[in-house]
Amino acid sequence: MIPTSPGRVRRAALASVWCALAVVGAVGCGGDPDAGTNGVGRLPAEQIQSRARQAAAGVDAVRLAGTVVAGGHTYKLDMRLKSEAGSGSVTADGASFQLLRVGEQLYLKAGADFWSRADGKGGDGGSADSAIGEKLDGKYVKVPRKDPAYQRFSGFTRKEVLLDGLLTLHGPLSADGHHEQHGVRVIRITGDHGSGGTLDVSLEGKPYPLRLVRAGGAGTLAFSDWGKDFRVEEPASGDTVDYGKQLPTS
Repeated sequence: MIPTSPGRVRRAALASVWCALAVVGAVGCGGDPDAGTNGVGRLPAEQIQSRARQAAAGVDAVRLAGTVVAGGHTYKLDMRLKSEAGSGSVTADGASFQLLRVGEQLYLKAGADFWSRADGKGGDGGSADSAIGEKLDGKYVKVPRKDPAYQRFSGFTRKEVLLDGLLTLHGPLSADGHHEQHGVRVIRITGDHGSGGTLDVSLEGKPYPLRLVRAGGAGTLAFSDWGKDFRVEEPASGDTVDYGKQLPTS
């Protein structure tokens, strides 16, 4: 029997510990990082993106939260979306408001400061603006279909429109290894080695998109509650204001 030195024993023990940790993290030590997953991590990046888009389109509901930069504005979103409805909060240019869509009817709910625009972004903060703000404070204001605000904000409440525009990476696609998002194993794909955006796709269950970093610093979004339905209904008549053909923000 060949004697084993204490140093060799310690090195072997440490190697075993590191290997065990690596297996838990699904990397290294000869382990298969895709073992026990949905298998999309073994696919080319183009197919991973395609599977993720198919999975996203295959369920009716999702929640997304994060930032989107568009048209020179940065929007902070926390929205729950499905085909026939959407609701959530938006912050833009220092102003926060809520959006609610039921069918084709869009509502905007905000505080008096938003409507009176006392910060100089529209009105002069005078008595007329204050009166508007008091009238609309905390009310669900119907947004006319032809109002610019409808075109600007309704897309934030539409699952298909929003995801079709967001789940796109620019440039040649490539895989960027296995990662983790909130305890869920993901495969990351990139456009143009990251400058065209990155998308983390779940390796557990359906290959849903879980995190998107948009190209050019145009925002970061997290996706959750895929397929989890939520209830949306028309606001009570006493909480609703029909402002007519055009909102005071237009």
